[in-house]
Parts: sequence; structure tokens; C-alpha cells
Amino acid sequence: MSQAAARFNDPLIHHWMPFTANKQFQDAPRIIARAEGVHYWNTAGDKLLDSVSGLYTTPAGHGRREIREAVTRQLEELDYAPPFQFGVPGTFRLAHELAQMLPAGLNRVFFAGSGSEAVESALKVAIQYHRVRGQGQRQRFVGRARGYHGVNFAGWSVGGMVKNRDAFGLGLPGVSHMRHTHIESNRFVMGQGDHGGVDLADDLQRMVDLHGGDTIAACIVEPIAGSTGVLVPPKGYLERLRTICDQHGILLIFDEVICGFGRTGHPFAADAFGVTPDLMTMAKAITNGNIPMAAVAIRQDIQQAILDAAGPDAIEFFHGYTYSGHPVACAAALATLKIYRDDDLFARGAALVPKFLERIASLRDIPIVTDTRGYGLLGAVDLATDGAPGKRGFAVLRRAFESGLVLRVAADTVILSPMFITTDDQLDEMFTLLRKILAAV
Repeated sequence: MSQAAARFNDPLIHHWMPFTANKQFQDAPRIIARAEGVHYWNTAGDKLLDSVSGLYTTPAGHGRREIREAVTRQLEELDYAPPFQFGVPGTFRLAHELAQMLPAGLNRVFFAGSGSEAVESALKVAIQYHRVRGQGQRQRFVGRARGYHGVNFAGWSVGGMVKNRDAFGLGLPGVSHMRHTHIESNRFVMGQGDHGGVDLADDLQRMVDLHGGDTIAACIVEPIAGSTGVLVPPKGYLERLRTICDQHGILLIFDEVICGFGRTGHPFAADAFGVTPDLMTMAKAITNGNIPMAAVAIRQDIQQAILDAAGPDAIEFFHGYTYSGHPVACAAALATLKIYRDDDLFARGAALVPKFLERIASLRDIPIVTDTRGYGLLGAVDLATDGAPGKRGFAVLRRAFESGLVLRVAADTVILSPMFITTDDQLDEMFTLLRKILAAV
């Protein structure tokens, strides 16, 4: 067999993997074959400690029987129904349960299939809300540098991660970006830094002064910027954004795809920081990562304005997805929320926070560490660049997998987000492994 034919028959080459160095992966695959509790197993049978809850998705642990059984029952009863002009019981029950736990006023829920779709939906709601109220000139959005709002066209346009943008053109017109919140004076701080909060948030006021507040539809931020390295908002930052939005009729959107469902020690980051947005996106942990699902929580009066503007029997919001409120995803989400309640997992996660943040902070003595920071069960460790940006981070990712640890890196930043069921001993193991890895790269 020729080399070309052998390569074509290689089972690894046909899958184009997302956010992955595909050529390198095919030469040195990192394949996960099984999961249970806080552990994975690779194809060789080696046990791996999951230090990032899947991808911030699985705080209740892998392989939850309750979710598996709920999904099985739903498949046996109703596998799929069209979401346009028809409903299924699970969507209404899930929306009701979410409304009970969301911040006050965010009691209308629109379902989607991913965080990217949720962001797209939220931005469209904002545009239509202003239009039906006679303010159709509000077409601008304000995002933030180093923000991540998914990979759909609108999402990466309002996002501010350079590598997610530079291959795809100009993006949406009329999008401005505030500065990110990672500043030198707040290095090596666990929790919210004392410096820069109001000044950084006043970037939004500068956008108002430049473009006119009545041209801006919404400002979208992650309360904690997760994907780019756990950028915690300084004290006063989110409060100031809320004030500016209120003064100028701008909708405030929180992207809680990572922060939501207990990651901050509270149900949502809005609760943790005491700032309520007008719309909120969520995904990932809504089903414990078992089935793709997302949602947008919306203020009741925003939805009502859109409904009231439509004529009798008219579709009010020309937007949705084939898998919006999929019945099997709803079953997984309902089972997940029950686990969170029955096992008191948000409180269990909150109890783990002090030790977790202490262990993150303890890594600052390692010579290559240039910053440590965290909030709730989100932590990050910045590493000194070794030649090309990202080279050292990628070396950490590979060595960690070989050493029995699954973690996440963004360029030269190591990110940890342990499961809420993680024990003290497992947390010790996680940081013992990480310390050895960082000492060796």
C-alpha cells in the first residue's frame, strides 16, 4: 500500500477538529475514551483527573445515572417534535424551573443549542426590542477586548479574542470594544481587584460620547471572561456598566455560558456580583454537558414589547433553531437541575472555593508564573512566554495529559475549573500534578 493510500485510511485524518492543532494531534493523539465522576480514561486505559469540568460543562461529574435515565425515558416517549408553532411539555417545564432560579425579572426564556446560538439570539432580541419601541437607530453593540461570545458571526464580532477574528474578515459593522479588565495593578489577586473598575467601565461612557447613547442597542460582557484566562472584574466595574446602560437606555447582556449554574459559588455571576442584566445567555452546565443546549433569559417587559408590536396570529420573533428546546435536551436539563437541588451542589462547590483559590495563589512561587487569579471555582495561572506565544502553554497541555491531568490552556495561561464534587484529596492531587508539570516546562 502506498504512503498516500495508508494516510487516507488513517481514521484520524477525516475529522477536522475544532480549536485544535490538527497536524500535531494526528502525530500525537490525545483521545479520551471513557469518563466517570471526576476522571477520564484514555484509549490505553490510563486514568486522567478532569480539572476543568469537561469544558466548564460538567460540575456534577461525569456519568450521572439520573441524567442517563431521564434521557432514555424521553427518547422512548418523544424523540423530536418541531419547535416552530408546536410545543413539547419539557420546554415549558424547564423554562418555569429556570425562571425560579434566575435573578429577579429575568423570567422569560428562549432556547437554543449552544452558547454561540444563545448570543446570536440575545443580540437579535436587543435589536428588535428597540425597533418595536420606535428606536430603530439603535444598531450598535459594545463588546470587550479579550471577550468570548462564541463563534457565530455576531458572536465573534462582539467578542475580542484576536485569533478568533483575524481569519474571518471585518465582522459586523457598528461594533466597538472596551478595554479588558486584566491590569497590572490587580495581579496576584484572588477575587476582585481594588483598582481600575470605574475607569475601565467608563469606556462604555466614552462610546456613548463618541457615537451617541441612542445609537447603541446593547453592551455585552462576560461577568468573568473565562475563555481568555479568567479575567475577574475589578470592584465597581459591573455596577458602573449597569449605571451607564440605565442612563442611556442601553440593554446590558451578561454572557454566563461559563459563569452560570454555580461556578461562582452562587447560581449565577449576576447573583455573586449583585448586578442584574437585561438579558443573560447560558449553556454548558445547563445539561451537565450531556447534550448540547443553551438558553437566553430575558426581562419580561422586553419580551412583552416584542409580542405587543405584532398583529393577531403573527409570528413575533422571526428567529429560532431546528433544535430549540429539543425534548431530549430538556429532559437532560431538568434532570441536571434536580441534581443541583437534591445534592446541594452549588453550596458544595462554594465550600470548595477557599481551598481552591488558596492553591491557585500558592503557585506564584514558581519562576515561570507571572500571575495567578481566580473567583469561585475559576482559576488561572499565567506563564512567561517561551519564544513564540502559546508554545509553553501547549507544552503544559501535552505534558499534563501524559501525567494524568486534563486541563485547559489559552495561549500561555493555564485555566482550572474543577467539578463541584471534587474532594479535598482530589484537589490536592490536581495541584501536586500541576506544580510538577510547571516545574518541568
